[in-house]
Amino acid sequence: MARIEYVNIEDALGMALSHDMTQIDVKSGYKGARFKRGHIVKPEDLPVLRSMGKNSISVLYLEEGDVHEDDAALRLAHRLAGEGLRMEGPEEGKVSLFAEWNGLIVYDEESIHTINEDVDWIAVTTPNKVPVKKGEPAAGIRVVPLTMREEQIRKAEAAALPLTVFPFHPLKTALVTTGREIVEGRIRDAFAPKLVRKLAFYGSTLMEQVITGDEKDEIARAIQSFIDKGAELIIVTGGMSVDADDRTGAAIVQVSDSVVFNGVPALPGARLMLALQDKTKIIGAPACVVHDEWTSMDILLNRLFAGLIPTLSEVRRWGAGGLCRKCRTCNYPVCAFAAR
Repeated sequence: MARIEYVNIEDALGMALSHDMTQIDVKSGYKGARFKRGHIVKPEDLPVLRSMGKNSISVLYLEEGDVHEDDAALRLAHRLAGEGLRMEGPEEGKVSLFAEWNGLIVYDEESIHTINEDVDWIAVTTPNKVPVKKGEPAAGIRVVPLTMREEQIRKAEAAALPLTVFPFHPLKTALVTTGREIVEGRIRDAFAPKLVRKLAFYGSTLMEQVITGDEKDEIARAIQSFIDKGAELIIVTGGMSVDADDRTGAAIVQVSDSVVFNGVPALPGARLMLALQDKTKIIGAPACVVHDEWTSMDILLNRLFAGLIPTLSEVRRWGAGGLCRKCRTCNYPVCAFAAR
């Protein structure tokens, strides 16, 4: 096992530090490694060390099978850093993973839990299946003691499954807005401007919008027209409830090859529908998308623009945490509602 000896800083001149030493400056808000591992202690360092509250340093003697905290954290980080993630560090015993592009972070939560069953490991992540932007932190790995045993590291490496950031890709998106009241000009469509803004987040634009009445065949023709024009994503709003005049769901079924799901355990947005026609994705949007800023449709858009099609069994697990709390200060997408 590793042996640690503590030496007064006055007697440590000429010795190499065995780990990073952190300095915290309350006035400036700075926190970071003032002295790095391997730094040779010099006379001019002594006042700084004393200001940091350090009157002694640790001298580390590694034996066979011992691994320094920095090297252990690096090894695990290499296993966890999948596509779309870059490593930085180690610093202060921590290795950080950052997103290399805008996209959706996806990982196996049980893998992280298994690693953390060893109390000497700390592996932390952003919420699963939420959007991350290029340069944002996605995960951090550090070791609690100064050293780990080789067998601990191998066990963690065996449990580690890579985190991945699936990049967002633009999709040719069309909008079918249903409702006789809109066709006749009694009310104005309020969703198209909101959708344009949402699409911009994924680097996409709205190729076209058409407004139809409430008849099933008319809606189906509008959807098919966009399929023929090469639309990759078609969003249909209105007519998704159980009212007698609401026939959007039936129209989507008429033109699609398969329905992935119709209804999700999430609020707002329980009446969300997803169907496929060859490679075209067709969304039946619940009425709440018009007045609520964030709904189940946003969770679905995150998947689709990342090239992922959620399965029925997956969306049926959205219920735990699937209630938007409408927080006074909204942090979407870094929240439980987004992490479906």
